[in-house]
Amino acid sequence: MLFNAADKALWRLALPMIFSNITVPLLGLVDTAVIGHLDSPIYLGGVAVGATATSFLFMLLLFLRMSTTGLTAQAFGARDPQRLARALVQPLGLALAAGLAIVLFRIPLINLALHIVGGSEAVLEQARRFLEIRWLSAPASLANLVLLGWLLGVQYARAPVILLVVGNVLNIVLDLWLVMGLHMNVQGAALATVMAEYATFFIGLLMARRVLALRGVSLSMLKNAWRGDIRRLLALNRDIMLRSLLLQLCFGAVTVFGARLGADIVAVNAVLMTMLTFTAYALDGFAYAVEAHSGQAYGARDDSQLLAVWHAACRQSGLVALAFALIYGLAGEQIIALLTSLPSLQQLADRYLVWQMILPVIGVWCYLLDGMFIGATRGAEMRNSMAVAAAGFALTLLTVPALGNHGLWLALAVFLALRGASLAVIWRRHWQRGTWFS
Repeated sequence: MLFNAADKALWRLALPMIFSNITVPLLGLVDTAVIGHLDSPIYLGGVAVGATATSFLFMLLLFLRMSTTGLTAQAFGARDPQRLARALVQPLGLALAAGLAIVLFRIPLINLALHIVGGSEAVLEQARRFLEIRWLSAPASLANLVLLGWLLGVQYARAPVILLVVGNVLNIVLDLWLVMGLHMNVQGAALATVMAEYATFFIGLLMARRVLALRGVSLSMLKNAWRGDIRRLLALNRDIMLRSLLLQLCFGAVTVFGARLGADIVAVNAVLMTMLTFTAYALDGFAYAVEAHSGQAYGARDDSQLLAVWHAACRQSGLVALAFALIYGLAGEQIIALLTSLPSLQQLADRYLVWQMILPVIGVWCYLLDGMFIGATRGAEMRNSMAVAAAGFALTLLTVPALGNHGLWLALAVFLALRGASLAVIWRRHWQRGTWFS
């Protein structure tokens, strides 16, 4: 049966998350378009460097959302309001403390980031101006990760849409006003994001307050929620952060090794990576839904619900992955033509289009299994799986001298395949031994 109650429940969460995720690259496109219309390319370069540094830092702290979703979903499944309160208050306090530390130490952190990047002094100066304002949003940005994770964990399906879409639309409007209207250049782009992040934070708090009341969480529970097993939260976050670091390093290596193959290869890979990123954002919608539903099943110790979630996720996301492969196979050349108008890059990109058909079908399984393990808060096993995949990625890079850019994309395929395969082995072992809920 291709569509049953479990499939409907999965889509109820996945569809809003897919829609919300798609607004994220849209914001990047608007930022590029607005800054790209200024009278010098140094502004666009500065924002690009600043955005890359910000993305790297905040992606390392993405564990705040992932761990919060898992812990919240488990409390939701166990129908435990005290644990539900703790799953919000403890990571929220951690996020605000980390954000405040980034604000206080942002100048030396910016100096370090720009020293590592290097390049044109004019571009780096614009990046500095951007980052000095942009990182003022750190407390709100990190708190928003927690609020998003918590609201997802209680399966409040509309919340991700409201938070991400309202935040991104507000960012776009402020971008146009501050950059184009008030001529604030890169400072305007940074300030637009800061204002949007804090606005999103307050909207998220209002949503969380409503859900807390509905779930029977009292004020006294919230006051005492900071107490409890904080060591478990810190250990879980440590493991997921190390996993995120390995992930970032592997994707960063694609750019570094691509640069050694020439300027055209870097440009082509940027175009192809846009397609891969879009696919990943869509398939991640299913992974987020799996996090919430598998965490609920884990909290309730309900193995039948867990299997129903897994089978539904395999069916629905598998079909979507095949649809992406088919679309890229039939219309890939036309999509590339929309992303670049340069004939030489179009012809070169067509050589590597086959990877865009292969990667969705390979990658979908590691995304789904990530969701299963996040729901069960098995951070150490996710970290170990990522280490295995990173080692396989590094070994496959040895084929680059012989295969060229195909070797890079092969390494990426091996990386995704090993992530999925290693998690599948661990999951199967737990299931056979009956230790998944232990």
